[in-house]
Amino acid sequence: MDERSGRRRIAVVGLGGASEMLSGAAYRAVEEAALLIGAPRHLERIGRRPPGGDEPEVGAEQPEGPPDGLVSTSGPGGPGAGPGTEPGAEPGAGPGAGPAAGAQPRQRVIALGAGGLEVAGAMTIAGAMEAIANENGPVCLLASGDPGFFGIVRPLAARFGAGTLDVHPAPSSVSVAFARLGLAWDDAVVVSAHGRPVAGAARAVLAHPKVAVLTSPDAPPQQLGRALMDLGVDPRRVAVCSHLGEPEEAVRETDLVGLAGGSWDPLSVVVVLAPGAEVAPEAVLEWGLSDERFAHRGGMLTRAEVRAVALGKLVLPAQGVLWDVGAGSGSVAVECARLRPGLRVIAVEEREDDAARVAANALAHRANVEVVPGAAPGVLAGLPDPDRAFVGGGGLEVLEAVLARLRPGGQVVATYAALDRAAAAVERLGWLSQIGVARGRRLPDGGVRLAAENPVFVVWGPRG
Repeated sequence: MDERSGRRRIAVVGLGGASEMLSGAAYRAVEEAALLIGAPRHLERIGRRPPGGDEPEVGAEQPEGPPDGLVSTSGPGGPGAGPGTEPGAEPGAGPGAGPAAGAQPRQRVIALGAGGLEVAGAMTIAGAMEAIANENGPVCLLASGDPGFFGIVRPLAARFGAGTLDVHPAPSSVSVAFARLGLAWDDAVVVSAHGRPVAGAARAVLAHPKVAVLTSPDAPPQQLGRALMDLGVDPRRVAVCSHLGEPEEAVRETDLVGLAGGSWDPLSVVVVLAPGAEVAPEAVLEWGLSDERFAHRGGMLTRAEVRAVALGKLVLPAQGVLWDVGAGSGSVAVECARLRPGLRVIAVEEREDDAARVAANALAHRANVEVVPGAAPGVLAGLPDPDRAFVGGGGLEVLEAVLARLRPGGQVVATYAALDRAAAAVERLGWLSQIGVARGRRLPDGGVRLAAENPVFVVWGPRG
């Protein structure tokens, strides 16, 4: 709690390549904290002894720790104090230079199990949140690099409010990884595999030429490599960057085969580059692709103009599950996968020949689409619940089955050629538009006439 304002203050300090590079404000936040929280390796780097000793190896057998996490106290000259921490020493650029004016005489230190690593008796993030909530004095959390980049800032702001946070970032691990490779990264796609399926990161690599993936113990670099091999990704240059800025820093270059077959530090940044992608081509957003770019059976596809509207109504999220039910050519599924590589896109199609076309169209567009052959609604039972769904085939029974499985906040878009079916669907979804398209056709004398297509009804809802 800030004594002057009476408001809670939580400092979040990012540690970069060297702890002596802490700013004066970050150093004071560490020294003045009544409660200091960090992974053991972070605590050691600022001269605080992690309660319970060294950080164990991943997967090592751990003794049972105290139920509320490892806690120790330290202060000037006490356990965990850095060299030269006599009372009254002038604060310097490094944490070992001595306590700042007003430093806490007794500081409670909590070791945090970070990144999925098993640390004996360490607190979980949830436990740390409760400890912060119960602390009346100033709090400081230690993190790697920029804590606002796939880091602890997001859950802290959600729990305590952004106004309570004083964030002191260091260079992010991704920026350091690209710096080690001598590459710019403003044109790179960055994805995290922390607490997320590695398949989403693999789909991003499939769709983009220049990608950095933050791996984790649950999704280590070799698992990413195997997922990329399973997707049939073209040859890539790969760099696995570990312990960046630390004495044991390692930047190792390999290819996809080496990535899949190697043994790597789980907490790494994996940079994956397509040939010639050291400078990625300028990204272009394109949707409503022309019908000619998809193989189809006698015009059995969602027309480009209707597809463009449907994609907008789907409000595609960056992550989650999308169903394309009655996929036909798979044009909607393919476009969804191209626009949002982090989505798990599942195309359901009853006809075997059409299912094969969906797979072929996905391959042609370098889109990751899972094709599930079978008739809806029965085949839907074995699929994960969707966040989004496009219903391009089947009657109201299929629509009802999709709605029954839709996750909270999800969205369904359905298209119909018949007005009676569209009218029944709008009673369940809420919104309806008619899309009438007239395409230009060249006349024998060189002029242009408009040829009207059959109208299509687009029905959508609910979200929110």
